[in-house]
Amino acid sequence: MSHRDRLRVRGRMLLLLGLLLTVALPGVAVAQAPVFPEVIQLPVGYAPEGIAVGRGTSFYAGSLADGSVYGGDLRTGEGAIVVPPQAGRISVGMKVDTRTNHLFVAGGTTGEAYIYDAATGAELAMIPLGLPGATFINDVVVTRDAAYFTNSFAPYFYRVPLGPGGRIPDPAAATAVMLTGEWVQVPGPFVFNSNGITATPDGRWLIIVNSTAGKLYRVDPGNGGADEIDLGGASVSAGDGILLDGKTLYVVRNQLNQIVAIGMAPDFLSGAIVETITDSDFNVPTTVAEFGNSLYAVNAKFGTPAPGTPYEVVKVDK
Repeated sequence: MSHRDRLRVRGRMLLLLGLLLTVALPGVAVAQAPVFPEVIQLPVGYAPEGIAVGRGTSFYAGSLADGSVYGGDLRTGEGAIVVPPQAGRISVGMKVDTRTNHLFVAGGTTGEAYIYDAATGAELAMIPLGLPGATFINDVVVTRDAAYFTNSFAPYFYRVPLGPGGRIPDPAAATAVMLTGEWVQVPGPFVFNSNGITATPDGRWLIIVNSTAGKLYRVDPGNGGADEIDLGGASVSAGDGILLDGKTLYVVRNQLNQIVAIGMAPDFLSGAIVETITDSDFNVPTTVAEFGNSLYAVNAKFGTPAPGTPYEVVKVDK
């Protein structure tokens, strides 16, 4: 081997050794992998309420101020407005059907629900559910064959049937289902009763929280029959968004700045609080979504004037 060839081989070996050291030694890498930030900033003055995780690491947050929807990336924390401001609309609870990438949004006092293309923000459907001003369409869960919306002002929820594979429904097919059985409606005008909603993985049961009564209910999605979930005397007052992960139910208690984790019985008729999650960055969190081993809660900061106020999504461990 010539001297030049030996130098060439030595150079290649040194290059390979350098690459190996770059991979093996912390702090030597030229560029670090992106990190999931603990706090994600939303636009100033945005007044968010709902949050949903979509395909991949995407997330969405809706505005109570103008009905717009912000889309971002949990991995980088970056994002932009996906659904532009909508005159006369607000965006409350939301969910993404990852089968179709459709974003379902509860419309609050408008009495409406909306379906958007999560990728483009295009409106796919507007579904009238209740009388504007007399209803508050608060939250939504999407199952294999239907979307269900809560109405905080009345003992009803709404079933919006979906077509095969989650196809866009006929807006006229939406039906109101009365909550019966053990459901207790706290009386009074504009009293928030049913709020967050989730479903068991098989879609057999819905779980709904009554914010004012501080109770959870297992609900038959077909006839509205409700059984109170025995929490051993514990209360979930100020309960807002809820999320079921296996047999653990997470309930956001907004004004208390906490998320409680409830271990549920196999029949979902009883449960016990096993952990209370708090974070110094919580400031009236309202709804929660999940990604991997993390929960993402959005700060609504109720009682704070929206203009000029910063808003955030806060990441916490399950």
